[in-house]
Amino acid sequence: MSTVTVATYARIFRHRFHSTQQGWNYVARRAKSDVASTSGTNLPKPRLNYREISDNVVYKSHNAFNRKAAVPVGAIQNIERLYSLQKQLSQTLNAKRNERSLVGARISRTAKDPEAKKVILEEARALKEEISALETRLENVDEELFGLTLAVPNDTHPDVPIGPESTATILSQHGPEPMLKSEKRDHVDIAKALDLVDFQAGATVSGTSWYYLVNEGAQLEMALVNYALDIATKHGFKFVTVPDVVRADIAHRCGFQPRDQAEQTYRLVNTGTPNAPTPELVLAGTAEIPLAGMFANKIYTEMPVKVVGLGRAFRAEAGARGADTRGLYRVHQFTKLELFALTAAEMSNEMMEEIRRIQVEIFEGLNLPFRVLDMPTEELGASAYRKYDMEAWMPGRGSWGEISSTSNCTDYQSRRMHIRYRRQIDDPKQPTEIVFAHTLNGTAAAVPRLIVALLENGARFNDEGRVVGIDLPMSLKPYWIGGNPRDIIRWV
Repeated sequence: MSTVTVATYARIFRHRFHSTQQGWNYVARRAKSDVASTSGTNLPKPRLNYREISDNVVYKSHNAFNRKAAVPVGAIQNIERLYSLQKQLSQTLNAKRNERSLVGARISRTAKDPEAKKVILEEARALKEEISALETRLENVDEELFGLTLAVPNDTHPDVPIGPESTATILSQHGPEPMLKSEKRDHVDIAKALDLVDFQAGATVSGTSWYYLVNEGAQLEMALVNYALDIATKHGFKFVTVPDVVRADIAHRCGFQPRDQAEQTYRLVNTGTPNAPTPELVLAGTAEIPLAGMFANKIYTEMPVKVVGLGRAFRAEAGARGADTRGLYRVHQFTKLELFALTAAEMSNEMMEEIRRIQVEIFEGLNLPFRVLDMPTEELGASAYRKYDMEAWMPGRGSWGEISSTSNCTDYQSRRMHIRYRRQIDDPKQPTEIVFAHTLNGTAAAVPRLIVALLENGARFNDEGRVVGIDLPMSLKPYWIGGNPRDIIRWV
């Protein structure tokens, strides 16, 4: 079964169906199929908030439209209708079940009257058939309602710009003045000239957009990870290493949903016991996924919870985006250090700003020219309530390139993963209330993008214009292992 998501099914709907009802039914059926095929985590079914959607149909519809979410036209209105029908059917079913229990009591009282008992037994049989029909109908409504609601994206922070990437708001700019575009600063040429990356061996062994970091290139990866990790732990984030293989169900629940129809996820073929039911496994597209899964189906008593996770990120679509595929900028596998936090609902905005400050500290320490953007609606993934991107100036590419992002996912992920905490209500004598936590994530170091920025901004040339070395920020020197035997690194 493909890891393509409910959102993708809805996109397919636009091409395959002329009938809106057909589209709704298709999305709901495929959602049911996908959830069934990727389960195996033993997690409860996602707890989606049907009431909130039904009470805010206009906002939810506009929000989905502004985010270019793949929600079929009229689907949110249909959610409202189905939720109302679900409640009505549940009430009727409960009444019939109660009636059946009363009939059962009457049967025991008429045991000595065969005629009266016969009448009541007929009534009981009719009730049984009616209840069975109601249960079947309610189950079908539940499935359709669940499938449509899975495709609805998170709400959006009121300050988020509306529109495509070009409408992003620049919140701040940091570091030295960006240097002029220069083709000689292309990181691929620099890396080849200094023997820092072996693209040819990567292509031979694994294919295009795979690579080997070698010599000081590999040393730079280790230094970047440890440098960023040191800052993160200083701010109270607990260090964990994560599994790079996750159940597809966990990735779906996190909202890792591709916007286009190109498959982003590497799926693993399980060659274990034949005919044994096994959950579908995928390679994690970001450490955010196993980090969120680490907290699944748990209840916490203290907030916030902060971790920083080191893992490998795998993206199958790396070769599908034109000029951005050159070199290390967009690759199939890369080392990523990820910040992740759980907070009380009222504290998630504050935590988002804390993560942003940590990221700024990391990148300012690297002496890179970079800027912070408040990303617009069309750039938000399904789970993000708000997202900041950080872009470094890359003079060899002649453009700003994303090196990091921060997302506040509010309770979108926690409702799907059942991540909760005990909230004390105003009266200390009353028991605590168990509610869904808010989740946030932010990139501390996406290594290849940082290497691109450092090489293009730090390349050193001789009088003939030939690259002879790299100027690296002094902040990395304490984390540099293996010395500088080729004398190409200069600390500045």
